[in-house]
Amino acid sequence: MEWIGAGSLLAWVWLLLGQGFFWRTDVRLPDRRDPERWPTVAVVVPARDEAVVLPDSLPSLLGQKYPGRAEVFLVDDGSTDGTGALARQLAAARGGLPLTVSAPGEPEPGWTGKLWAVRHGIAMARERVAPEYLLLTDADIAHDPDSLRELVAAARSAGLDLVSQMARLRAVTFWERLIVPAFVYFFGQLYPFRWVNRPGARTAAAAGGCVLLRREAAERAGIPDAIRHAVIDDVTLARAVKRSGGTIWLGLADRVDSVRPYPRPAELWRMVSRSAYAQLRHQPLLLLGTVLGLALVYLVPPVALAAGLADGDTAVAALGGAAWAVMCGTYLPMLRYYGQPPWAAPLLPFTALLYLLMTVDSAVQHYRGRGAAWKGRTYPAP
Repeated sequence: MEWIGAGSLLAWVWLLLGQGFFWRTDVRLPDRRDPERWPTVAVVVPARDEAVVLPDSLPSLLGQKYPGRAEVFLVDDGSTDGTGALARQLAAARGGLPLTVSAPGEPEPGWTGKLWAVRHGIAMARERVAPEYLLLTDADIAHDPDSLRELVAAARSAGLDLVSQMARLRAVTFWERLIVPAFVYFFGQLYPFRWVNRPGARTAAAAGGCVLLRREAAERAGIPDAIRHAVIDDVTLARAVKRSGGTIWLGLADRVDSVRPYPRPAELWRMVSRSAYAQLRHQPLLLLGTVLGLALVYLVPPVALAAGLADGDTAVAALGGAAWAVMCGTYLPMLRYYGQPPWAAPLLPFTALLYLLMTVDSAVQHYRGRGAAWKGRTYPAP
C-alpha cells in the first residue's frame, strides 16, 4: 500500500506544478480597449425545447449594450414546447437587439442537431448582416449587458480569432454544489486554460456556452461543416480553428452565467455521461486508463489515510494525508469561484467517484446503442 500512496502523492505534486496550473481561477478576459470601429456581430442561438430557461436568458441577449450593429438569430431545432413562439413573444415585449427566429427542420445525416442549427443560423446571418464576428451561445446562457462589448474588445485588442468563456454554471441545490464546481475543475485539469491560450501549443478547447468567433476564421476552418458530427462540439471547434492557424483564448466568465437548473442528480448524471465516453474517443483502453487514473489520483489518498491509521502504519497514513491535502488545496480556488465553503474540498474524492461511475455508465450506454443521447436524439460514434 505504501508504494501506491507514494504514487498518488507524486501524481498530485506533478498536477500541482506541471499541469499548466490548471487549479488557478485567475484566467479571465485579457486586457482590452475599445476599438476605433465596432464590428458587426451575429448572435447565433441553437435552441431545442428551451421554453423553461428562455425567459431568463434571451432578454439578456436582446438587452446587450453593444456600440456596433448586432442581431440575434435563434434557431428552433425541432422544439415541441413552443420555444420559437416564446422567443418571438419575449422580443416583442422586451425589445432590444433585432431577433430572427427560424426552424431548419430535421438535421441531415451525419449532423448533430445543435451543429445543424448553428449552420442554419450562420447562413442566415451571412445573408442578413454579413457579420465580422459570430457569437455562438446556448439558449440557457444569460449575459450581463456589457458581455458582448467586452468579448469583442478582448478579441480585437489581442488579435484573437476565438474568445470563449466558461459560463458560471448554476450551483444552488446540494447536488449542484457537489458536482458542478468539480465539473469545471476537471475540465480545466484536462484542458489547462494557460496551455489552451499559449500560441503554438497543441492543447485546444472552448466552452460551448459562449464562443465569439471571427467569421473569416470560421470559414478558414470550415466551421461548422468540418465538425458536423461532433458530440463535444466546443472542443472540436477550437481544435479546428487552432489547426487552421487561428489564435484562441479560453477562460472563466464574470459576466456569463448558465440559468439551467439541475435539481436532481439524474439530470447532472445525464449531463456528464452523455459525452464522457465520446471524450475518450470510444476507446476501451482509454476508458480503463481513465478509471485507473481517477482511482489512483482521487480515491487512493483517503483510502491510504484510513488504512494507515487503522493499521498503525504512519508512512501510509502520511502519504495518503499529504496527497489528500494537496488535492484539497488545488480545489479551493474553484470552490471560492462558485461561492462554496472550504469544508467542501475534502468531498472531492466522493465527487470523483461519481464521475468515474458516470464515465463507465457512458461507455455502457454507448455499447447498448444509447450513447450520446440528448433531448430525444441519439448520435452514433463518428
